[in-house]
Amino acid sequence: MKISKAKAKDLINASKGKFFSVAFTKKNGELREMNCRKGVKKHLKGGELAFNPDSKGLVVVWDAQKKAFRMINTGGITELKINNETYSVVGIIE
Repeated sequence: MKISKAKAKDLINASKGKFFSVAFTKKNGELREMNCRKGVKKHLKGGELAFNPDSKGLVVVWDAQKKAFRMINTGGITELKINNETYSVVGIIE
């Protein structure tokens, strides 16, 4: 099923801590696939980000393979697997 990048971002933000897979193009042009989830608090070290990730089109997630926090470029998402559904992501983000 095809969805917009904005809908993909909404699905990620509404995932309620469940694992999902995402494929996206990194800022340097490299394709990245990641199994991750939002809402992880266990590995926080304190402190805060110096910027608002949402304003830069980024979503902060916990990467299950690297066991570290990473950011997804929502403008580069090409595929999203969430809630037992696979989505092909098209269009531009608003």
